[in-house]
Amino acid sequence: MAGTRAKLGQLEQILAVAAEPAGAGGVAKREKKGIPSVRERIAMLLDRGTFLETGALARQPGQPDALYGDGLVTGRGTIAGRPVVVIAHDQTVYGGSVGITSARKFMRALQLAFDNACPVVTINDSGGARIQDAVGSIASFGDISRVLEKLSGYVPQVSIILGKCAAGSVYGPINTDVLIGTRDSYMFVTGPEVIKAVNGEDISAEDLGGAEVQAKRGTLHHVADTEQAAYEWARRYLSYMPTSCLELPPSVNPGLEPELTAYDRELDSIIPDSDRTGYDMHEILLRIFDDGEFHEIRAAFAPNLITGFARVDGSPVGVIANQPLVLGGSIDAACSDKSTYFIRLCDAFNIPLVFVVDTPGVLPGLEQEASGVIIRGGRVPRAIIEATVPIINLVVRKSYGGAYGMMAARQVGADLSFAWPTARIAVIGAESAVDLIGKRQLAAVPEEQRPAAREFMVNHYNETIATPWIAAERGYIDAVIEPVHTRLEIRRALRLLRHKAPVKPEFNPRKHAVYPM
Repeated sequence: MAGTRAKLGQLEQILAVAAEPAGAGGVAKREKKGIPSVRERIAMLLDRGTFLETGALARQPGQPDALYGDGLVTGRGTIAGRPVVVIAHDQTVYGGSVGITSARKFMRALQLAFDNACPVVTINDSGGARIQDAVGSIASFGDISRVLEKLSGYVPQVSIILGKCAAGSVYGPINTDVLIGTRDSYMFVTGPEVIKAVNGEDISAEDLGGAEVQAKRGTLHHVADTEQAAYEWARRYLSYMPTSCLELPPSVNPGLEPELTAYDRELDSIIPDSDRTGYDMHEILLRIFDDGEFHEIRAAFAPNLITGFARVDGSPVGVIANQPLVLGGSIDAACSDKSTYFIRLCDAFNIPLVFVVDTPGVLPGLEQEASGVIIRGGRVPRAIIEATVPIINLVVRKSYGGAYGMMAARQVGADLSFAWPTARIAVIGAESAVDLIGKRQLAAVPEEQRPAAREFMVNHYNETIATPWIAAERGYIDAVIEPVHTRLEIRRALRLLRHKAPVKPEFNPRKHAVYPM
């Protein structure tokens, strides 16, 4: 019988093999690709020295030459001192593919996150289901999906896409909260080779599912230049999140800048005099939150709407704002999806919402109608109505038509609604209104005088109908505020709403509402 010393030696040997299951060949493969090892990747993500690995010695039963880990590394560590579960594919072991054994490890790690109510970060570099495991491999994706659904909205889930994420491997990440890809990463269900064989289409992997393409489609929420940048972005994202829905998000340096600053005063001149002149909404956002901090989500997708995180009085808020530089800030089908997703993400994790409004309405046109702007847009007010977190609505310039409700007007769900004196709130803009209701009056004016008459009618409409004063007089907004005071007003409003309790609904026997899809 082997003694204790021999057993310890045996363990040391096994752990050394498990640390590099593919041996020298795997190391050479990584060096050729110029990528870190899977454990180096985890170390880049987590606080130094905090990773505790689980399942390192797992391997396929009945196969003496089976590799340790089965292509997956799992464990637990901390990010900024808070616990997080990590799941990372090892590209050098079976191509990082998912087999029966690695799927069990995957689900065990997810269950650990569920039991301990902490976030999950998955580092994806996988070829998909393992062909050699036959039906057991694809069945495992079903098992993983069931556990992912259980975690959704309970703990934050982040997926980092490195290399290729193909076939069944895409459906795990897409059911997490955010997806971060590096510039050389790919995501697609069916690769270029299969597409060419089946359809005869010749397309590159980059055009089919490269990072830039997937970001513009909204699949990826952020594209990082390097792996390190991807991990840093994930760490920053998690800094706005609670460890689970059972907690409030962490507060950082509350009480900073209690008085007006030079940046606050710049807000008084930030809106152009002409309604037709654009400006960058980021210039407002950087001045109305703590320290000019803003962490944007899905910047490349539907850029006419900005979504991201900031802090007010040290506490995280979710921000949804129109971008006048893109389509004039109009609401279209794509940004409707972007808004609905972000509202539900923030509501799931107890993060208040601030809507900053400057939109001429829903984007018109055949293309938008064909894209389902009615169906996709219809989900936005539903998400606002269902949200239970504090909601603030701030109209800085235009708020017209159906977009009025889609940007959280008080009648839809805002707890407090503010407007700047520059706000214009109406069914439609002045030019369109004059063209519709002033047609007869203009026709009666001599042709050479019509441009001047039309301009007079437009100005009259703006000064008497599309003003914040009417909305304030009739109680549709709570206050017209000076731009300079916006940051402090938002702070006071959120302090007031800090202990807002979810409204207890009247009895309704339904299982759930039915969304327009």
